[in-house]
Amino acid sequence: MTFSDWLKSLQNKTVAIIGIGVSNTPLIRLLARSGVQVTACDKASPEAFGNDALLEELRTLGVRLQMGEGYLDGLDQDYIFRSPGIRPDLPAFQAAVARGSRLTSEMEVFFDVCPCHKIAVTGSDGKTTTTTIIARLLEAAGYTVHLGGNIGTPLLDQAGQMQPEDYAVLELSSFQLMTMHASPEIAVITNLAPNHLDIHRGMEEYVAAKENIYLWQSETGKLVLNHDNEYTRSFAPKARGDVVWFARQSAVDSGVTVEDGVIVVKGAHSRTVLPLGDILLPGVHNQENYMAAIAAVDGLVPDEVIRSFAKTFGGVEHRIELVRELDGVRYYNDSIASSPTRTIAGLRSFAQKVILIAGGYDKHLDYAPLGPEILAHVKDLVLTGATAPKIRAAVEQAPGYRPDTLPIYDGLDFAGAVRKASELAQPGDVVILSPASASFDQFKNFMVRGNTFKALVRGLDAK
Repeated sequence: MTFSDWLKSLQNKTVAIIGIGVSNTPLIRLLARSGVQVTACDKASPEAFGNDALLEELRTLGVRLQMGEGYLDGLDQDYIFRSPGIRPDLPAFQAAVARGSRLTSEMEVFFDVCPCHKIAVTGSDGKTTTTTIIARLLEAAGYTVHLGGNIGTPLLDQAGQMQPEDYAVLELSSFQLMTMHASPEIAVITNLAPNHLDIHRGMEEYVAAKENIYLWQSETGKLVLNHDNEYTRSFAPKARGDVVWFARQSAVDSGVTVEDGVIVVKGAHSRTVLPLGDILLPGVHNQENYMAAIAAVDGLVPDEVIRSFAKTFGGVEHRIELVRELDGVRYYNDSIASSPTRTIAGLRSFAQKVILIAGGYDKHLDYAPLGPEILAHVKDLVLTGATAPKIRAAVEQAPGYRPDTLPIYDGLDFAGAVRKASELAQPGDVVILSPASASFDQFKNFMVRGNTFKALVRGLDAK
C-alpha cells in the first residue's frame, strides 16, 4: 500500500489517537489536515497538559479532544492509534476491538507504507547511538537517510516524500515492537538486559517484544546480533535470513570482532576496518555500538568513510555528553542511563573514579549488580529521587563496602544533588549524572532531566 492509498482509505473513517505526545502529534496534524475525523485522547487534563497553544491548534484543525479522567472511555472509532508507552491489552482497547475497531500504531502503519529500505535497531542499551552511527555513515556514503522512530522523530507523515532508494533508519523500543507484524530488511539487536519491567509483565514479555524486530523478516533479511549477550545469542536459530555476529569478548569465526586493538570483519575475506583508538566516543560500550553499526552497513559504506567518521563523531546528546569544564572539573550528562546496566557502562568509560549523581523513577529493576560497580568506579555517591534508597542499599550490601572509603549523600532534590557534587569536586575530578533510573518521578522524560542538569551545571560559579 502506498502512503497516498493509505490516506485515501481513511476518508469517511473515524480515528482515535491515544497520547498527544512527540510520536503522535505529527500524525494528528496529518490526518486532520487530510479531512479525517480525529479524536485525540490524553490522560492529562487540558489544564495539566502544559501546551495550550498546541491544544488550540488541534481544535482549530477540527480535532475532538478527550482528555483527563476517562480519556479512554467509549472508544468506538474505526482505527485506534496507540501511543508506544500504553499497553495494547488495556480493557478499553479490548472492548473497542470487540466492537470492531482496529488497534494499530504510527510505526506499524509506517512499515506498511514506507517505500524505501528499512534498517532498525533495538536493545536495552546503546540503541540510540548505534542507530545514529548507522544513519550518519549512510549519509556520509551518499545515501538519503530518514532517521526516526523512538529516537524522537516520527516518520509516517514524511513517507509520501521518501524514494525507493532511500534508507529509513529506525530506533525501535520494546513498546513499539510489542504489536509489530513486520520487520526491516536489516535488524540490529545491541544487547538485552532487564528493563521497563514497570510496564512489561516480566522479562519474558520484554524479550518477546524485542524479537519482533526480526521474526517477520524474509530469507533475504539480515539480523545483526551480539554474540557476547546470552539473550541475543539465543535468537539465531529462529532467524529466517542471514545472521551476522558482532563480538568484543567472545571469539567468532565470521562477523565483526576486535583483534589487536582494531575492529575487523572476519569471513572468507577478512579485513581490518577501524582502529579502536580512532573512535572519539569514550567507553567499550561505544566500541560495541560501532561494531554493531559496521555489521549493519557492511557492503553499503566503504571502510574509509567509517574511519573518517569515527574520528569526528562526538556522540548523541544526553549520552556521556561533556557539558563543561569548570575549575578543572569535567561535568558529563548521561541522563539516558535509565537502567543499572546503562550506568555501569558509563562508569566503565572513565579511567578514574568519578563523582556519581544517581537516582530517579523506580522501574522495579534489580540494583544489586550496580553496587559493586559503584564501589569500583565511584569516589563520592550523590543520590536523589525515588530509587535513592535502593541504590544506597545495593552499595552498602556489596562486598567490601566501607562508609569511610565511599561517602554517600542522599535526601537531596535534583538541584541540591548537583550543588553537592560540585562542592565535593576537586580539580581533575569527573562529575557524571548517570541515574540508573527513569526520570518520571521528577521530569517528563530523560531529555528534560538532562537539559535541567546542563542548565544547573552551566549556572555553577567558579570557586
